Amino acid sequence: MSAVPHFETVHQQDVDTQHRALRFLTAGSVDDGKSTLIGRLLFDSRAILADQLDTLERRAAGQPIDLSLLTDGLEAEREQGITIDVAYRYFATKARKFIIADAPGHEQYTRNMVTAAAGSDAAVVLVDITKLDLTQAEVPLLPQTRRHSLLAHLLRVPSIVFAVNKIDALAPEAAGEGFAKVSAALRRFAEEAGITVTAIVPVSALNGDNVTQPLDAPWYHGPSLLQVLESLPTAQETVEGPLQQPVQYVSKEGEGTGYQPRTFWGRIAQGQVKAGGEVEVLPSGVKAIIAEVRRAGETVAHAVAGESAGLVFDRQVDVSRGDWIVAPGSAAPRQQFEATLAWLDTEAAQIGRKYWVRHGNRWVQARISAIEHRLDIHTLAETEAHELAVNEIGHVVVELQAPLPLAAYTENRVAGALIVVDPTSNRTSGALLVR
Repeated sequence: MSAVPHFETVHQQDVDTQHRALRFLTAGSVDDGKSTLIGRLLFDSRAILADQLDTLERRAAGQPIDLSLLTDGLEAEREQGITIDVAYRYFATKARKFIIADAPGHEQYTRNMVTAAAGSDAAVVLVDITKLDLTQAEVPLLPQTRRHSLLAHLLRVPSIVFAVNKIDALAPEAAGEGFAKVSAALRRFAEEAGITVTAIVPVSALNGDNVTQPLDAPWYHGPSLLQVLESLPTAQETVEGPLQQPVQYVSKEGEGTGYQPRTFWGRIAQGQVKAGGEVEVLPSGVKAIIAEVRRAGETVAHAVAGESAGLVFDRQVDVSRGDWIVAPGSAAPRQQFEATLAWLDTEAAQIGRKYWVRHGNRWVQARISAIEHRLDIHTLAETEAHELAVNEIGHVVVELQAPLPLAAYTENRVAGALIVVDPTSNRTSGALLVR
């Protein structure tokens, strides 16, 4: 039984891309086994310190080790047996290095899942097969499975993997049929939502079945979860597109009263830069020639997307933190735009209310001028809405006090994303993804 669509094409990715460290998050409903799965990956890859292992063995008192304790760092997490904050862990195999983000399953901590998804190369969404009604012809999925998958998709996480956990809880003769039903339900949902599924794999995080070693079952002949992860590509910034670099820091070189060259530092969001090229500074629109490109204190010939670089211009130009350095004519600042809004605040998003938004390194006042619709995560239907409650996702129109050089989020994660902050409480209230 094949449950791994597109897996063969994944193997055809560039070798250098595959060998970069893979950042992936785990998500799913409460008690689906996310922390146990990560603990299993750490345990089997020998990424646990000796004193950690000794502590776990003493706590177990002769019983099987509770691997979930390896990721539950907060005291409240250990007391309640749930994940509250995002826990980052690191491990490596002979083939690759990994950075894991364990995202909470509770609905009220969805904001932390959004934080974990930002910048991730892949998402492993756990599905607890024991919580699903396998007697139905079309198995209904849990709301959190749908929500987390949609959020990962909306946040442009490149690879989405479904891990059907606790497969060992089913009788051996029923496991194959149960996995097939759940796989079909996941594919139906993904097709409706426009999500490309990288793989669907059965696992038992508790026993370690099909996590790092292939599953020994006549009904499954696909890869283990680790084999899938080792093959996935990392998300790469677009090098071929026009230059876009937000200015994070301005440094002045030398001493004295005369003109001293300034270096404008930032991480290149798109394209590449080299000495002699012409650039435009936004929002001022002033143009200049790049006299020098610097990286890590040294002068270099060029720099590309994903790298942090310092640019020195051929003449004095007024550039401040929050400005953007772009290829001339490649970006048109806008004061009104449409976006997908993932709302994270307990106080609902309201039409007409003013908020602060951050784009790159610039803060601008903004207001939601319209809510076009709200996405029903149960039916994926677009429903009428006049406000967005916590954890809801909608299509909105935003007006800015000052124009910003925006790009579609599907084309550029940096230029196409904004965070929304409540001006009264200073809470991070939402994430805007430019359409």
